[in-house]
Amino acid sequence: MHTQQDSYMSKPINPPKAKIVPKQLEIHNDIRVDNYYWLNDRENPEVIDYLEQENGYCDAMLKHTKDFQTNLFEEMKARIKEDDSSVPYKYNGYWYIVKFEKGKDYPIYTRKKGTLEATEEILFDCNEMAKGHAYFKLVGISISPDNTLVSFGVDTVSRRQYTIQVKNLVTGKIYDDAIKNTTGSATWANDNKTLFYTAKNEQTLRSDKIYKHKLGDAVTNDTLIFTEDDDTFGVSVYKTKSKKYIVIISYSTLTTEYQILNANTPDGEFRMFQPRVRGLEYSVNHFESDFYIVTNADNATNFKLMKTNEKTTQIEHWQEIIAHRDNVLIEGIDIFKAFLVISERRNGLNEIRIKAWDNTQDYYLPFDNETYTAYTTTNIDFDTTILRYSYNSLTTPASVIDFDMISKTKEIKKEQEVLGGKFKKENYISERIWATADDGTKVPISLVHHRDTKKSKETPLLLYAYGSYGSTIDPYFSTIRLSLLDRGFIYAIAHVRGGEYLGRQWYDNGKLLHKKNTFTDFIACSKFLIEEGYTSAKHHYAMGGSAGGLLMGAIVNLAPQLYNGVVAQVPFVDVITTMLDDSIPLTTGEYDEWGNPNEKVYYDYIKSYSPYDNVSSKEYPNLLITAGLHDSQVQYWEPAKWVAKLRVLKIDNHLLLLKTNMEAGHGGASGRFEALKEDALEYAFLLDLEGKNT
Repeated sequence: MHTQQDSYMSKPINPPKAKIVPKQLEIHNDIRVDNYYWLNDRENPEVIDYLEQENGYCDAMLKHTKDFQTNLFEEMKARIKEDDSSVPYKYNGYWYIVKFEKGKDYPIYTRKKGTLEATEEILFDCNEMAKGHAYFKLVGISISPDNTLVSFGVDTVSRRQYTIQVKNLVTGKIYDDAIKNTTGSATWANDNKTLFYTAKNEQTLRSDKIYKHKLGDAVTNDTLIFTEDDDTFGVSVYKTKSKKYIVIISYSTLTTEYQILNANTPDGEFRMFQPRVRGLEYSVNHFESDFYIVTNADNATNFKLMKTNEKTTQIEHWQEIIAHRDNVLIEGIDIFKAFLVISERRNGLNEIRIKAWDNTQDYYLPFDNETYTAYTTTNIDFDTTILRYSYNSLTTPASVIDFDMISKTKEIKKEQEVLGGKFKKENYISERIWATADDGTKVPISLVHHRDTKKSKETPLLLYAYGSYGSTIDPYFSTIRLSLLDRGFIYAIAHVRGGEYLGRQWYDNGKLLHKKNTFTDFIACSKFLIEEGYTSAKHHYAMGGSAGGLLMGAIVNLAPQLYNGVVAQVPFVDVITTMLDDSIPLTTGEYDEWGNPNEKVYYDYIKSYSPYDNVSSKEYPNLLITAGLHDSQVQYWEPAKWVAKLRVLKIDNHLLLLKTNMEAGHGGASGRFEALKEDALEYAFLLDLEGKNT
C-alpha cells in the first residue's frame, strides 16, 4: 500500500489545505457547521486556485505513473477500431449510419437513400463542428417527415444546456434559428415546418417548458405550449412510432402524465391522456386505433400491459393484456405491424418475449448464459418482421443482431471488434454468485476474470456498483476493463438494492428511508468476496460514480478497513446540503428518491448517511476522487469539500487525490479518446497500489 512518503518520492509533498470559513446551517433546531461551504462559487478565483492546487498535487503524487498512464491509454486505444461504423438502420426511405474515422475523436453522421449502395450524404461531421471547443456534444438528431430538414442540439460547455438549430439537407445551409437552453431534442409535426421542443430553467436546469417553433419565425415569437409548474417534475416531447401523435410527458420519480396531439394538426390543442395521480406510472405506445400502456396501476409493482382506444384514454377504460407478475418486471415494449415485443427481467436476467398480434406465436428469444445483457435497440421501422437487438456479456463483445420474428432465424449484423490481437473470449470466465445481506436478503454479484487468475487472498479485486434510481448495471463487456483483467484483477458488479436488477421491489427497498440497504448490501458483497477467498481487504478495491459515488462515500465511512483503494467518480456526497438547496439543478426532482430534508424524518435519515456529514477522525483507504467544473448533475464543490474535510480529519497516511476536469461536466471529456485518459488515470491508480505499474 503506497503512502505519501513512499520511496519513490524524493521528499514529502504537502497536500493543499483549503481555508476554513465556518458557516452555520440550521434547520429543525439542528445546527451543522460547514467549514468549506465557500467552495460553492465557481466564479471565485480562490476556488479555482484551490482546484488547480489539488490537480497539481494529484499529478505530483502520481508522477511516477505518468508513463504507465500513457501506456494504458495507448493500450486501451489500440483495442478500439478507429475506422468504425454502426449497423445501418432504415427510416422513412433512408439508411442511417454513424461512423468514426481513424485518428478522429468525434462521430460522423451519414445517410444513403433507398439502398446501401447509394451515394453517401453527410449530415454532420462532428470533428469539424468541434474545432475550437474543449468540449463538444451533438444530440437530438431529428429528421423532418419529408427528409429535407434536420434539427439538432449542441453543447460546448458540458452543462447539458443545448442550442437547437435546423439544417437544410438539400442546400446544406444551417438556418439562423438558434434556440438556446434546451434539452437538445425536438420533434417535427407532420407539416415539415413546426418543431416542438423542451426548454430548461436557466438556474435549476429543470426541463420545465414545451414550446412550438415555426421554421422561419423569430425564436422570440415561439409559442409556449405547456409549463410544468410542479418543480418535482420534468417534461419532454416526442412523436409516437406510428407518426400519428405528438406526445408531452411530465415525469417525476414516482408519477407520470401524458398529453397527446395529432401530428397533422400542430396548431391544435393537446389532450390529456390520463391526469397525474401520485404514484401512478405509465408509458404509452400507439398502434392502429389503440394505445398500449405499460403501467403500475392497481399496485402492479412490476408493471403490467394494458390497452385502450385512442378516443377514450382515461384509466377507467384501460383493459389488461398482460397481467402483473411478482417475479417478472416489464421494462418496456416495441410495437410492429404484426408483432408485439415485450422486454422483461426475470431473476435479474433480461428476457425478450415476442407475441404475434393474431396470437399465432408467443415465445422468448433463447439466451443460454448465466450472466449477460440483452436489449432491443433501434427498431424505428414499423412495417417489418425484423427485430433488432443487442447481446453482450462480461466475456462476450457486444453484437447487433437482426432476428426474423416469423422464421425465427437470426443474422449477426456486427460484433464489436477487439483489436490488438490478444483478446480471445475463451480466455475469460464469468459467473454469478450470491452474498447475504445483514437482513438475510440474497444479493447477486456478477464477476469476470482471466482464466489464469485464481481466487486467493493475494488476488486484486475491483467491485463496482451504482444502486440508485432503479438504474440497473447489467453485466456488460468492456474493452477498457481488459487492462485490469489481463493484469490479474477480478472485476465484479454488485447488484445492490436501489437498482432494479431483481424487480421493482429491489429499487423500492433501496431508496428513501431504505437507502442504507444500498450501502450495507455493497459491504455485505465485499465481506462475502473476502470470506470466500476471492481476495482480501489488502487487495480489495471499490469504484462508483455519481450516485454510485455517494455509495463509495458511505462505504468508506462505514467499513474503510475492507478496502485498499476506492475510486469515487463525480460523487454525490454532500447529500443533505444539496437536497436543501432547491436552486441547484436536479434537487426538487430528487425528493422521491432521497426524501425531502425539509421534513425532519428525511433530514435525520439523510444526515445519518450523507458522506460529507459523516467524515470522522479515523483511517480511510487510498482515495482517488474526480470532479467536473461544469458538472450539472453533481456540482464540483461536493467532491472538493469532501476532500478538504477528509484531509483534516483522517489519521492515516494513505493517498487522497482530487482530480477536477476544468473543461468538462458530469460525463467527463467528450472525445472518445480523451475520455480514455480519465480511465487510464483511474486504472493506473489502482494498479500502482498493487505494484502492477507496467
